[in-house]
Amino acid sequence: MELTGLAIAIVTAVLGIGAGYAIGSRRSVDALLKRQQAEGESALIKASADAKEILKTAETEKAQIIAEAEGDARRRINEADAKIARRRRDLGDEDERIQRRRNELDKRVERLEQRDQQLNKRQSRLDRKENELRKSESTMIEKLEVIAQMTVDEARQQLLDSIELDARNDMARIIRQVEAEARETADQRARSLIAMAIQRLASEQVSEISVSVVHLPSDEMKGRIIGRNGRNIRSFELATGVDVVVDDSPESVTISSFDPVRREVAKRTMAKLVVDGRIHPARIEKLVEDTRAEVEQIVREEGERAAYETGIHGLHTEVLNLLGQLKFRTSYGQNQHAHAIETAHIAGMIAMELGADVNIAKAGGLLHDIGKAIDHNIEGTHAQIGAEFVKRYGGSDPVVNCIAAHHHEVEKECVEAFIVEAADAISGARPGARRESLDSYIRRVKQLEEIANGFDGVEQSYALQAGREVRIIVRPEVVDDYSSIQLARDIAKRIESDMQYPGQIKVNVIRETRRVEYAK
Repeated sequence: MELTGLAIAIVTAVLGIGAGYAIGSRRSVDALLKRQQAEGESALIKASADAKEILKTAETEKAQIIAEAEGDARRRINEADAKIARRRRDLGDEDERIQRRRNELDKRVERLEQRDQQLNKRQSRLDRKENELRKSESTMIEKLEVIAQMTVDEARQQLLDSIELDARNDMARIIRQVEAEARETADQRARSLIAMAIQRLASEQVSEISVSVVHLPSDEMKGRIIGRNGRNIRSFELATGVDVVVDDSPESVTISSFDPVRREVAKRTMAKLVVDGRIHPARIEKLVEDTRAEVEQIVREEGERAAYETGIHGLHTEVLNLLGQLKFRTSYGQNQHAHAIETAHIAGMIAMELGADVNIAKAGGLLHDIGKAIDHNIEGTHAQIGAEFVKRYGGSDPVVNCIAAHHHEVEKECVEAFIVEAADAISGARPGARRESLDSYIRRVKQLEEIANGFDGVEQSYALQAGREVRIIVRPEVVDDYSSIQLARDIAKRIESDMQYPGQIKVNVIRETRRVEYAK
């Protein structure tokens, strides 16, 4: 019983405790919910207050912005109104100026019209006076023709003839006086310069010619050169590009070609074949290739040597190679490579004495005949070909002009061009520099006399001093003093254009009048 009552008491106590805890927990939850609700309401009230504050601030800023915008708009409107007002005033002023200008133009047009009317009246009066003068002039001319017994054209022609005769005499006298004065001053200076240049140069005389004959040890070698059915000589001509002439000349064969380098290759190859003795197509081709390389090396070395000896630097490789090819080219027996070097030295000396550009004169003298190395392959004169070639490879304009103008084919543009022409003439015309065959000499002398005899008024002509002077005797009744001067110049120009010759040719025109009477 007691245990039962104790258990009941314990259970009752437990239940009481649980009920009390449950009641306490519910109260705590209710309190927590109330507190959270109060906090939320407080936050909501605070947020509402903040929102109101922000809205109030935004309204204030909006009002400020609107006020500023309205002020800015009013200011711009005022400025625009001011500009429009100024523009209107300017337009009004411009309109007034235009109106004044228009009024002035109208007045000027009226004045011009009045002046035009006055000019028309004056012109009509002048026309009437001109007609009257023409009538009076024709009347006076008719009276003068009756008095003089000649027409106006005849009188005019007589006057022109008289004036022309006086002018010719005065011109001939002045020309002779000027030429005499020029000779007195120029000849002495020119002789001094030329003598100085030749004396300072003191180079050996150049008289070698291009030899195209290869000597053989015996005439039996000709058969070996020809070969069976001519195969050796055909192979040789095909490989070298030359013509081999095997004739009755004892112990020699002749090599012919317009290309001097090709002819030199063929000559050297033929000499090697003769020494070697083994002559067949394969051997010929091998020796031709070796000799061609050897000649090309010589060409390069000779071009570089010429530039080094004359002190000309910076020349293109192609120019140096073409300059070296002149080693195998001759003109009237004068080697063109040595002639180019000699001309460069003479031109440099003359340029130094005259105060001209020594480098341009030397370069022009060295390269003046460079076109002769390829004039057999390209159409044109060697001066024109050489000038175009040097210009293509960077030659300066004065040097190109020296090359192109040294035979009067173009106008000289610098003093160095005159110097190069003089140096070329000195190098080619000095004693021992050149030689030519008897046939070419006779042909040149004959051509000189034929050119002189082709002009009107020439009675006789004689070529003197180995063709360096042509003396012309004219008929005095046909050629007067002035015409003789013009005749000499025309003959000189014809010789320059139709002939090729070294140095210069003197044209001497002689006019003489003789009268013989007998006293009886």
